[in-house]
Amino acid sequence: MKKRLFPLVLACALAAATGMAHAEKADSAKPMNIEADALRHDELKQTSVFTGNVVMTKGTIVLRGTQLDVRQDAEGYQYGVIVAEPGKRAFFRQKRDTLPGQPEEFIEGEGETIDYDGKADIVKFIRRGEMRRYRGGQLSDQVTGSIIVYNNITDIYTVDGQKTSGGLPSSSVGQGGRVRAIMAPKDGTPGAQPKPATPATPLRQSMTLGGDKGDEKK
Repeated sequence: MKKRLFPLVLACALAAATGMAHAEKADSAKPMNIEADALRHDELKQTSVFTGNVVMTKGTIVLRGTQLDVRQDAEGYQYGVIVAEPGKRAFFRQKRDTLPGQPEEFIEGEGETIDYDGKADIVKFIRRGEMRRYRGGQLSDQVTGSIIVYNNITDIYTVDGQKTSGGLPSSSVGQGGRVRAIMAPKDGTPGAQPKPATPATPLRQSMTLGGDKGDEKK
């Protein structure tokens, strides 16, 4: 019978570190809450391995996959590597900081492996990577590639396509291994909003309920 664990708050090994370099991010000060089917923790090495239907939350961050390896360094920074079941992709989601009055923004991503670096605040989507940005509930940007590296501090990301030893795109990764991107224009960009459609033929005003019937009697 499969063993199931209650949601875990790792108060020691996974406690939120103080004095983070980017303390303005609320997520960095939140503890990791992890739910899984099984756990193996090494107190000496400060590592934990969660397996089976893993769901990790840390503030607005959400990670989902089949196995999550978590470690904490001597400074208290947290790192996580989550992998998906064969043939599937792990999932990442985080809310972006926005100015008051601006629409909410979220970053979502998928990959066979997702590497989260809590110190540098960098996320890597490895193999069959895909990253999406939602603004006000609408899909804004979308990129796909073999490896996507997203810096949550600078809001800069890089995308690499899969290459073979000869330098040619690999046919095993999506569209021939090529990087694909869809980027929507920002609000306020001329032409970003479609103009309202106008009727092809203007309607003729009628003074009677019967329309042109009154003209036919004349």
